[in-house]
Amino acid sequence: MIATLKTEEASQLQLVEREDIDDEEYLFEAIDKLISAGINAGDVKKLQDAGIYTCNGLMMHTKKNLTGIRGLSEAKVDKICEAAEKIVNYGYITGSDALLRRKSVIRITTGSQALDELLGGGIETSAITEAFGEFRSGKTQLAHTLCVSTQLPANMRGGNGKVAYIDTEGTFRPDRIIPIAERFGMDPGAVLDNYNLLLGLAAKMSEEPFRLLIVDSVIALFRVDFTGRGELAERQQKLAQMLSRLTKIAEEFNVAVYMTNQVIADPGGGVFISDPKKPAGGHVLAHAATIRLMFRKGKGEQRVCKVFDAPNLPEAEAISLHYYYF
Repeated sequence: MIATLKTEEASQLQLVEREDIDDEEYLFEAIDKLISAGINAGDVKKLQDAGIYTCNGLMMHTKKNLTGIRGLSEAKVDKICEAAEKIVNYGYITGSDALLRRKSVIRITTGSQALDELLGGGIETSAITEAFGEFRSGKTQLAHTLCVSTQLPANMRGGNGKVAYIDTEGTFRPDRIIPIAERFGMDPGAVLDNYNLLLGLAAKMSEEPFRLLIVDSVIALFRVDFTGRGELAERQQKLAQMLSRLTKIAEEFNVAVYMTNQVIADPGGGVFISDPKKPAGGHVLAHAATIRLMFRKGKGEQRVCKVFDAPNLPEAEAISLHYYYF
């Protein structure tokens, strides 16, 4: 069952069919609409096989990439792009239009009032939020909390949608979801059925109401598969390709992307810096992330979050959080 959540009497939550939700607007156009615009069904199938499931996503690809799909000539690509542009009304927009689009952004509660205030309301959709820090600094704990809060209805500051979780380090624990779900007054069984570990993200998101994609962690596989400076350029190129895909998913489906990152020692940090560590991934990852959060351990079970970089949030503002109660 494709499901979201709504509030019932006595603050109980139950699953409802997507068709019953009247106020949800679709922000993307399915790729099969190209068929009614005169594009051959076989060519549309080739686009789907290449991981392109919406007209919006199609417009994020260059013609060079599209002609690289087997069976699509330059002439076919031109015709496909022309049809897609008409469907999504692609082109220049005014500042007022851009502001209107920002109204579709959803802020998903982190479960912490202090952290929500720091983030201007919560984790944003259509954006990539990176959380970096040392082991047990709270990054994965927040990821588990977001698995639950994303499924809350809008009037409870949730995302009213499903979650995709890419676990690269084996740190995901379903049993940690149960007490978090109970804290929000939700059925743990329903919550556990409403997020997925999957590969075909675009295919799923074009069919079902996803609101969050978690990658925990973004750099782990690259640090294992690519070692030494001789492979650094290739690693950064592969990392850039993956981050580009995450950016497209965030914007195409109005999904919040939350990715955790590791830290590395920074020998150039200098003797005047008390904790000379920096996030892994270099400039490639730094430019891809919309919002960068730095987590560190505080006293006891306290964890501190600091806005490291963000386009619309003040920098260097730190708050203290309790590790177990995000």
